[in-house]
Amino acid sequence: MAKAGKAGISDTEEQLIFKIRLETSELNVDNVSRTNAYFDYYLKHPEIIWSFLASMVSRNGGYNMCDLEGDWFPRILDPPVRQQLFLTYERANWTIFHDAFPQLLLYHYSTKVGKPLFHLLTHFNISSFMETEWKYFWRKRDKYRLMNALIINEQNVIHHSVIKHHKYQKKVFHTLRFLFQDFFHFSAVLLPTMRGEIYGASVNGFISVHKRINLGQRIASILFDPELYPQFLEFSLRTEHTGSRHDYEQYMVNKKRETPFLRMTYPVISHHDKWQPDWFLERKFNKKWLNPDIYHKHPILLTEWFFDKQKQFQTLISLKELLSKEDR
Repeated sequence: MAKAGKAGISDTEEQLIFKIRLETSELNVDNVSRTNAYFDYYLKHPEIIWSFLASMVSRNGGYNMCDLEGDWFPRILDPPVRQQLFLTYERANWTIFHDAFPQLLLYHYSTKVGKPLFHLLTHFNISSFMETEWKYFWRKRDKYRLMNALIINEQNVIHHSVIKHHKYQKKVFHTLRFLFQDFFHFSAVLLPTMRGEIYGASVNGFISVHKRINLGQRIASILFDPELYPQFLEFSLRTEHTGSRHDYEQYMVNKKRETPFLRMTYPVISHHDKWQPDWFLERKFNKKWLNPDIYHKHPILLTEWFFDKQKQFQTLISLKELLSKEDR
């Protein structure tokens, strides 16, 4: 019988906690490693469908990062501004993985030993909300409820540490360039296929936790649509994630590379883990989050929208450059 260790846990459990922390840290290096880790996990545990969703959203995070050093953004944003935007994407990407992957690994090891180990979640500073939801999933196997719970949890986790953080508020979320991009839906979460088609939803009201949760749930409804899911899975299986939008633009007609590879562009960033209070105990919980009414206000096939938005964005940049020349 294993003797009790720190805080009433056994030596075996203490060793498992250390192992999970180490494995999470080794995979939480950059956007590429995180994206691949989510997808590899999904292939091992297809019942944890959130992990596939996380891999696709993380791909988009990489695309947004690489856009900053592509053909267009450097023409309107100075290097310090681009660096701050990259660090914001990177911090959010890192924070979600830091919170979510220990949960995934605890489930993995629970399946190995044949009993739930979710009482150990508290040792990773995971919300009490998720401990309840993982225990419910272990009993009921409701994979869609668990996916919604993870969407809710991760958006609440980054809400305080990233979205509401005074540094990111001042330098990113309260700037005119962000409000402009947000208002005109220039950003979107895209789900590409190898046929050159793009599905997804545009982002509006990003600083609202409710709207981010709603977006995640809308994206999930598209990703796991029975007719579309095989196409997204095929793309993920056959397309290496490099962070460049060329990962999916290569399947489009006459689309040249405009964004670089992530690992040839950015260094590995060292993050500091800061203890956070349990958001579930700190903030009001919206019961509708767990029973969402999914409604797509706009078409989910975004191929033409994608090209139109790119043309609009590039036209605005060209116009700005022209006006700047005339003012000289």
